[in-house]
Amino acid sequence: MKKIIFILVALVSLPFAVQAKVTLPSILGSNMVLQRNTDVNLWGTAEANKKVKITASWTKEKFSVKADENGKWATTIPTVDAGGPYTLTFDDGEKTELTNILLGEVWVCSGQSNMEMPVGGFMYQPIDGVEKDIAEAYEYPNIRMFTVPRCISETPKEDCDTMWRESSPLTVRTFSAIAYLFGKELNKMLDVPIGLVTSNWGGTIIEAWMSRESLAAIKDRNSSLDARRRGENVPSVLYNGMIRPICNFTAKGFVWYQGESNRGNWYDYVKLQVAQVKLWREIWGNDKMPFYITQIAPYCYEGSNKRLNAIFIDQQYKAADLIENCEVACTQDAGDYSHIHPLKKKRVAERLAMLALANDYGIEGLPSMAPRFNYFVVKGNKLELYFKNIAPPYTTDPLDYRMSSCLYSRETPKGFEVAGEDGKFYPAKGSHRWQRNTIEVWSDSVPNPVAVRYAYCNYPGEANVRTQLGQALPSFRSDQWEIKDEEIK
Repeated sequence: MKKIIFILVALVSLPFAVQAKVTLPSILGSNMVLQRNTDVNLWGTAEANKKVKITASWTKEKFSVKADENGKWATTIPTVDAGGPYTLTFDDGEKTELTNILLGEVWVCSGQSNMEMPVGGFMYQPIDGVEKDIAEAYEYPNIRMFTVPRCISETPKEDCDTMWRESSPLTVRTFSAIAYLFGKELNKMLDVPIGLVTSNWGGTIIEAWMSRESLAAIKDRNSSLDARRRGENVPSVLYNGMIRPICNFTAKGFVWYQGESNRGNWYDYVKLQVAQVKLWREIWGNDKMPFYITQIAPYCYEGSNKRLNAIFIDQQYKAADLIENCEVACTQDAGDYSHIHPLKKKRVAERLAMLALANDYGIEGLPSMAPRFNYFVVKGNKLELYFKNIAPPYTTDPLDYRMSSCLYSRETPKGFEVAGEDGKFYPAKGSHRWQRNTIEVWSDSVPNPVAVRYAYCNYPGEANVRTQLGQALPSFRSDQWEIKDEEIK
C-alpha cells in the first residue's frame, strides 16, 4: 500500500517538476544566431518567483533574473563580436542548455509568396541559377534560418512550433530564396554568421501583418482608408500568429517583399506601409531599424499595357521616401510576363543585400541605389530628363566609382511616353546625353510635351534603361493626372 501511495505522489508531483524547469520560446534555441555587439533579449518561463541563472560561454560575466508570480521572466545580456560556436545555459535548479550558437548579423525577412518562394522553387516555377547555391550550401554553415510556420490567430501568440536550421543542400532547398540569397551575400562580404528569421504567407495583404490598434489609428486619422480592408473586417491574424512570437528576438533590420495583394487598394498603401514600419520598429524596441522594401516586379496582370502595377510601384517609393532608414530594391528588370513569381530571385536578393551592405555596414563603392527620376527641362519639342542617385556630369577619371552610376542602355533608350497639354500619351524616342548623364525624349506626335512616363504599365517589356553596373531605372511618371478606369482594369 505504501508503495502504491509513493507512486501516486510521484506521478502527481511530476507535472510540477516539469513546469519548474526553464522553458524557452522556440526562437531561442540551439543553432541560432544572436545579434553581435549589442544587448540581446532573452525570455521564457520558470517556477514562479524563482531565480534563473544565465551563463553565456562568450563571456565570464554571470547573469540572473527572477521569474514573476506567473513564472514569466525577461532580461537582456550583452554579446560580443562575431564568432562561435557558443553555449547558453539557463539554471533554476535544473539546467537547460542551448548549443552551437553563433554571434553575427540577424535579419527579419517577411512578406507574401515572392518572399516565401523557396530556393527549390514552387511547382513548375524554378528559380534561375540556384543549382550551385544548393550544391555548395555545406560551405556556408554559418547561415542559419528560422522559418515561422503558417499560423492564423485572433489573439497574440507567444511561441511557434519550429527550430533553427543550418545551411545544407537538403535544408537550403526549403529556405526562402530571397532571404537565403540575401544572407549569403552578407555572409560573403562581411565574413560573419548570418541569422535569418522568415515569416511569410503567399497572397496576404499588408493589413494582416499589422495590429488592430495600428489599423484603427490609420482609420481614425484617414477616413479614406478602404473600409473593406479596415481592422474590423481584416483581423490581424498573421501579426498575432506569425510576428508576435518573434518580435522579442533582437535583430539588425527588416527585408519586406509584399504588395501584389494590395494593388487593388493602392491609394491606401503609403499610409499602411508607413504605419507597418512604425509598428514593427516599436515592437522590436528600436525605432532606427533599417527597413528594405522590395519593389513588386512587372507582370501581365490585367494586361501588359494596363497601368495598375506602375501606380502601385509609385506608392512603394513614396512610402520609402517618408520613412527614415528605408530604401527600395528595384525589380524593374527582374519581372516575368507569365509568372507572378519571377525567376530572377538572385538579382533581387543581391540588390537588397547591396542596400544593407552600403547603408548599414559602410561598404563604399557598391551600386546600391537605383536611379530615380528627378525633373525635366523643356528643350523645344524634347524633354531632357535628370535623375537622382547617378553620377554628376561626365568625368574622365577611370577610377571614379561614380561612373557605375552612368545611365546606359545597349540600344537607344526605350519605354518612354510623352504627352502634351491634352494628356494623351504617345510612345517616345530616346537618346542619351552622356556628357550630362541625362536622357532626351520626344515624339513627332507631341510638338509641345509637358509630361513624361517611363515603363508605366504592368509589363513594360521593352523598357531598357539602367546604370552602367546594372541598376535598373524604376517606372515613373512626371504628371499627377487622374488615370482612367479603362487604363487600369
